[in-house]
Amino acid sequence: MDARTCLGQERARFFGAGPSLHLPLDWKVKEESVRRSDERYLVRIGEAAAAVGMTTKTLRFYEDRGLLPAASRAANGYRSYGDETVTRLDFIRRSRGAGLTLAQISDILHIRDAGRAPCTHVSDLLATQLTDLDWQIAELVALRSTVARFHDTAAAADPAACDSERICSYL
Repeated sequence: MDARTCLGQERARFFGAGPSLHLPLDWKVKEESVRRSDERYLVRIGEAAAAVGMTTKTLRFYEDRGLLPAASRAANGYRSYGDETVTRLDFIRRSRGAGLTLAQISDILHIRDAGRAPCTHVSDLLATQLTDLDWQIAELVALRSTVARFHDTAAAADPAACDSERICSYL
């Protein structure tokens, strides 16, 4: 799958089949109601954050970390974001949901920004993530077994018979 196909599928999943951003009716679209072919619709930071279920503070943090390009600024200094930023934020949110770190997400975005499809890299990261999760689950199962054994000992013991030379006989 080439870069355009991968990106096109992601845009279509988030925004629908059309190339335009489908904004709720109560969103405030920036000043000009007439759109020239080289312009795009812009939304304010709060509207972009709400679209992907994030806070404005999170968007500013991602911008500071380089995960988002610097927002354009309106005359009043407010940040303005286009549909490509909302798509990028949705990708970041889904990546965090898959347990990827911000550094890993940054790597993926750099690959995409260089014009290449990051799909193989993402597949490798997810395979590593699955291996790590399997290891963590095995560790948790072993920990649960140990805690259950200590709990069984504590439940069956008589607190009055506790050895005063030890901090606690249950552990």
